[in-house]
Amino acid sequence: MMKFPEVNNQLFINGEWVDGSEDAVAVYNPSTGEKIADIAQGGTKETAEAIAYAEGAFAGWAATDPKERARILHKIGSLIEENLDRLALIMTLEQGKPLSQSKVEVQTSADSFHWNAEEARRLYGRAIPAPSEHHFLTVYQPLGVVGAITPWNFPSNMIARKIAPALAAGCTVVIKPASATPFSALALAELFVEAGLPKGVANVVMGKSSDIGKELTTNDTVKKITFTGSTEVGQLLNEQSASTLKKVSMELGGHAPFIVFDDADLDQAATSLVTAKFRNNGQVCVSPNRIYVQKSVKKEFTEKLLEAMKTVEVGLGIEDKTVGPLINEEAREHVEAQLKDATDKGATILHGGKRPEDEKFANGPFIEPTVIDGITKDMDIYYVETFGPVIPLIEFETDDEVAEAANDSEFGLASYFFSKNIARISRFSSALEYGMVGVNTMAISQAETPFGGVKHSGFGRENGTEGIHEYVYAKSVCIHD
Repeated sequence: MMKFPEVNNQLFINGEWVDGSEDAVAVYNPSTGEKIADIAQGGTKETAEAIAYAEGAFAGWAATDPKERARILHKIGSLIEENLDRLALIMTLEQGKPLSQSKVEVQTSADSFHWNAEEARRLYGRAIPAPSEHHFLTVYQPLGVVGAITPWNFPSNMIARKIAPALAAGCTVVIKPASATPFSALALAELFVEAGLPKGVANVVMGKSSDIGKELTTNDTVKKITFTGSTEVGQLLNEQSASTLKKVSMELGGHAPFIVFDDADLDQAATSLVTAKFRNNGQVCVSPNRIYVQKSVKKEFTEKLLEAMKTVEVGLGIEDKTVGPLINEEAREHVEAQLKDATDKGATILHGGKRPEDEKFANGPFIEPTVIDGITKDMDIYYVETFGPVIPLIEFETDDEVAEAANDSEFGLASYFFSKNIARISRFSSALEYGMVGVNTMAISQAETPFGGVKHSGFGRENGTEGIHEYVYAKSVCIHD
């Protein structure tokens, strides 16, 4: 295994590296199954301590000149860019995604800090017309301590998208990274120190998710919970947060439709689908999951898709091919179960669908990138998110039919369609019941644009000017001369 970069393996509380009270656990490289290192573990005690320190740091950070907060956030962003290769290698070795994809993610993390640094100076209130001798104002105030719980699939960017706007607004944070990928979070914490972020403003606690999550959600000092993960866990955290009436934002599951109309640029649609679907091996909440193709172009599109599949390669994360391993064996078994269920019910695998035969993949949860045709509603894959490298093809005939089918999901995060008809583009952009719509593009996530869903995909927004507003409350100030 390539040598893992040196990263502190302790908890980061009040600007100090500290041991946890629980037994350390091992972190493994999913590509090879090899142990990377042991990581310290805390619990309720350490989480409560981190919250207390964050509360102690809040008044000073909230009162810091927005220009100074912006300077520190810009410094963090610049340090991330300066350390891009190191941070990307850490991510690839602990998470498994190809190295070039890790580099892109690290850069987007830097972008989040730079964008929100500017937002710190643009959190405008307003003056409201008032009667004579009165002045009505609104100002935005930071909420306080924020608990941020982040997933393993984007272990750097999910942290940046949550804490950069929180810090820009004047909040302090306690971060709980995913157990499988803690080193990306700790490597960022090292940069917080180098950038001069005051002690206690950002803290990182690792340990049992249920213990740390419960303390974050039930501790009244924490004023906001931001979470990315499964709908089931999000529902639990939301229920727990209700006891202390916290502000909550949830970015949960997705099951994105991808629609190819008969007037689409089929080459563009096919290559876009392959690029997007196999990013992070399909382990992306906005990954296209149900591929609807209009009957009149189904044969031609499928041929172009299978041709594009020839460019997709499997490799160890460090080899920087198209796809690496899934995160663990449970994830692979989930994909295999969906494929078996579909083929048992009449679907046909057109490409892939097996475990790679090369011996170098024997110790990791690899599966071949797959195209499967003939998907129907009675198959598990139609309604259940795959979170893996599978393209399921579904045929449709009319616009009304596919609109109804695309919206036939409890999820409402991302959606995509390809068409050159301006009337159809206008109509479908409105008809799709999703928080985000990509039209002739898969690039729907940028620092400048709001990211989030509806229905069981959650609520609240990250990125854009909307992102920082998740961490403030509007205060009305009425003045009489």
